[in-house]
Amino acid sequence: MSFDWPLMLLSLIFLPLAVLLYIRLQRRRQNALASYLSIGSGQGLQRRNPGVRRHIPPALFLGGITLLMLALARPQAVISLPRVEGTVILAFDTSGSMAADDLKPSRMDAAKAAAHEFANRQPESVRIGVVAFSDSGFNVQSPTNEQESIHASIERLTSERGTSLAQGIIVSLNTIAEELGETQEELTGELPLEPLATPSSGQQDDFSSAIIILLTDGENNLDPDPLAAASAAAESGVRIYTIGVGSTAGATVNIDGFSVHTRLDEQMLQKISEVSGGAYYRAENEEDLRSIYDEINLQLVMKPEKMEVTFLLTGASVLILLAGGLFSLIWFSRLP
Repeated sequence: MSFDWPLMLLSLIFLPLAVLLYIRLQRRRQNALASYLSIGSGQGLQRRNPGVRRHIPPALFLGGITLLMLALARPQAVISLPRVEGTVILAFDTSGSMAADDLKPSRMDAAKAAAHEFANRQPESVRIGVVAFSDSGFNVQSPTNEQESIHASIERLTSERGTSLAQGIIVSLNTIAEELGETQEELTGELPLEPLATPSSGQQDDFSSAIIILLTDGENNLDPDPLAAASAAAESGVRIYTIGVGSTAGATVNIDGFSVHTRLDEQMLQKISEVSGGAYYRAENEEDLRSIYDEINLQLVMKPEKMEVTFLLTGASVLILLAGGLFSLIWFSRLP
C-alpha cells in the first residue's frame, strides 16, 4: 500500500499519547475507587464494576480514529479487477477480389459497415487497430480506443491488387508486438516465421488478450505460406478469427481490365483459424457479418490496477465508531 499524502501519517504519533492518557485516567479511577472502599463509602461499587467490558468502546473509538488518520493520507492499493480487455486487429483484405458484389453492395463495403458497428460496441478498455493487406500489408491505424480514428481508418480502405493472407497476419502480429512495447525485430515475409518474444512484463497472458480478425475471401495467390504465419501467431498466444466474405459460388469482378471469377476459399480460412486456436465464420450477407462480430468474445482478464482506497478506510472507521458509541450507550448510558 502507498499513500498520496504520506505526511499526514505523522498524525498517528498522537495515538500512543491518547493510549497513555487513557491508562493514566484508568489508574486514577482505580485509586479513587480503592480510597472509597477503604473508608467503607464505596459499598456496592465493586458489584457494579463492568470489568473488561468498559474498555471495549474506547478501544473501538481508538480503532476508528486510527483508520480515519490513515484515510487522511489517501492510501492506494493494487487491486485486481475483472474486465473485458484486449487488443483487436481488424485485418482487411483489400485485394481486387473484395470489390465483387456477391455480398451487397460489395464485399468490401459490407465488411466495412460491419466493422464500424463492431467498433461502436466495444468498451474503452478494448484497443482496436486496422491493418490492410493485398500483395503486401501495412498498418492503417495503430491500436486505439478513439472511435473517430478507428472509423476514419476503416473508411479509407479500398480494393486493389492481389492477395497475400500471410502479409495480413504478419503485419497484424508486428502491430500487436509494438502495442505491447516489444523491441524485437519485426517479423518479415520471409520464412521461417518466428513467434513473438515473451512480453517484457513477463506475463504470457499479455499476448493471449490480443486477437486478429481476418476479413477476406480467402483466395491466397501470393507467398509466403499463410499457415506458417498462423503458426507464428499460435506460438505467441494470438488467436486468429477468420471471416469468409462472399459466397462459395463466387462472382465475376473486373481487375485491371480483366474479368476474373472469384469465390470464397473456405478451406484455407478454416485451416488458419484451426492452427491459431481461433474460429472460422462464413458471411454471405451483411447481416451474417453483424452476427459474427457478436459471437467473437474478448477475454475477461484480471487486471491489476492501482486505485485509491480512502473510501474503504473511511467507511470502516465510521462503522467502528458507531459500534463503539452503541455499545457505550447500551452498557453505560453514555458515550465514552
